[in-house]
Amino acid sequence: MNCVICKQGKTQSGTTTVTLEREGITVVFKNVLAQVCGNCGEPYVDEETSKKLLEAAEQAARSGVLVDVREYTTAMV
Repeated sequence: MNCVICKQGKTQSGTTTVTLEREGITVVFKNVLAQVCGNCGEPYVDEETSKKLLEAAEQAARSGVLVDVREYTTAMV
């Protein structure tokens, strides 16, 4: 896919870090599978992965954490 940010690079399989913040709660997911632009580094996470990340962040928020750093695995949620 062509990068929509720099409009010059093509994406390739890789990983990224996703940080989600809401109402004073921060959840960080490391090594999330993504398509990453070879030119500017912009990551693109697919819809299924995004859904899993949001569900995991919601569970963390309900458990009362303020800051949480997690290693992403495909078996999450």
